[in-house]
Amino acid sequence: MKDRTIKHLILWIPTITIGLWEYMRHSFLLPYVSMEVGNWLAPAIVFIVSATLLTRLFKLLDDTNKKLQREQQTKAALEERSKLAQELHDGISQSLFMLSVKIDRLETASTEQQPEQLDKLRQTVRHVYDDVRLSIANLQTVPEEMNVCWSDQLVTMIEDIRKDTDWTLDVKWELPEDQLSLKEKIALLSAVREALLNVRKHAEAKRVWIIAQPVAEGFVCDIRDDGIGFAGEPFAQKGKYGLKMVRDRTTDMGWSLSLERDGDVTVVRIAS
Repeated sequence: MKDRTIKHLILWIPTITIGLWEYMRHSFLLPYVSMEVGNWLAPAIVFIVSATLLTRLFKLLDDTNKKLQREQQTKAALEERSKLAQELHDGISQSLFMLSVKIDRLETASTEQQPEQLDKLRQTVRHVYDDVRLSIANLQTVPEEMNVCWSDQLVTMIEDIRKDTDWTLDVKWELPEDQLSLKEKIALLSAVREALLNVRKHAEAKRVWIIAQPVAEGFVCDIRDDGIGFAGEPFAQKGKYGLKMVRDRTTDMGWSLSLERDGDVTVVRIAS
């Protein structure tokens, strides 16, 4: 039954009920039912009919709305999964190109430079492996699984990223579970993931902070690190694919993204 039909029935059932009662009372029941008793019976009959029929209609309407919400959430998750697949494809292409460049450098390097170049090549291969593994894990996530506590998802993601690092990590995640929709949760966690991967690849940081708090307009999420920072316009620099992915993702969601240096700390801020 369509929502419009259900809403019409909810609107008309009490009206039709009282109309039928008044017709029957005046046409057939006046000799048996006094006006005073009839006046008391009218709201009682409307209440009984409404409680019987409208309760079922409200439940049916609620079930329909829940089904629609599940379909919308599944669609949002599938759209995000498709986007992750594209990022995985692009990331592999970029990483393979970087590997080919470093292999060329290794071949032309002097004997003294080869160990250093080989070490950089190993680090790049390790990063490519981690990136591919994390992206595949995200693609394999069943949409319904995002309904579990998303702070747990954050912890799992962070533990995967911080492997082979010596970070001191501080997390202050105060966003309520119900503040963001499923699509927004996926987008925010993915943006945080890209920002952390960028810190791991480029920042040489020893300490990292993740701070997410609700504000009057929505939320603010900071990813901070005490690494080497940046010079000039970071989004215009070559090779900053992680930051560009964060920017594209936040732009798609209508959020703002800023990157600034606060003393010795680099701050990536995502805000709605």
